[in-house]
Amino acid sequence: MPLITRKTLRLWWLMLAFVVPQVAQANSYDQLDSTPRFTIDHTSEQVRGTINWIIDSGDNLGMPFMIIDKQEARVFMFDVQGELRGEASALLGMAVGDDSVPGIGERALASIPPDERTTPAGRFVSSLGRNLKGGEILWLDYEDALSLHPVVAGTPSERREERLASPHVQDKRISYGCINVPKTFYTTLVSPAFKHSNGVVYVLPETRSNHAVFTSYYEVK
Repeated sequence: MPLITRKTLRLWWLMLAFVVPQVAQANSYDQLDSTPRFTIDHTSEQVRGTINWIIDSGDNLGMPFMIIDKQEARVFMFDVQGELRGEASALLGMAVGDDSVPGIGERALASIPPDERTTPAGRFVSSLGRNLKGGEILWLDYEDALSLHPVVAGTPSERREERLASPHVQDKRISYGCINVPKTFYTTLVSPAFKHSNGVVYVLPETRSNHAVFTSYYEVK
């Protein structure tokens, strides 16, 4: 039997039928002193601080960008100007942590214990790619097999559809590290945004500060 790795499992998942949860409604940000300020009340201070820094500094370099809030298991999609296009729930790595184990993308899935199934934090210049069957995914880090893609059924015991719709953050820690989003969110927002351009995905840390992960990060007053 061929060795099944974390990378090949992602390719297999994308061959399954996709689930189509409702995409959450987007909100807008205000203009303060001619500088956009992200003011969605229901988001965390970490998310608000990150978007204000990105817009103020131009860290996205004119590319569309996404913010993954691991602590709240939510994903936010922005256009090149920093306007929020939409948000949704996300499924993330089972383990709490901000780093990938070296070489994890080439390891057999059976060799990866639950405490190594993390979604690493960082700034990832990302692009669309294809799996072996031609299915589209967004690659964040090819070497570590880290991608974002529409949620799929997986094994029945994982209950991915149910978990994605759950209001409880702990229910959304189930993957080997990949980021699962609703199909509608992916097909109507992510895919079009990255179709003709690379983009930046900011995966926010959950065990460290923004300053420790994003070296040029600063607070916008």
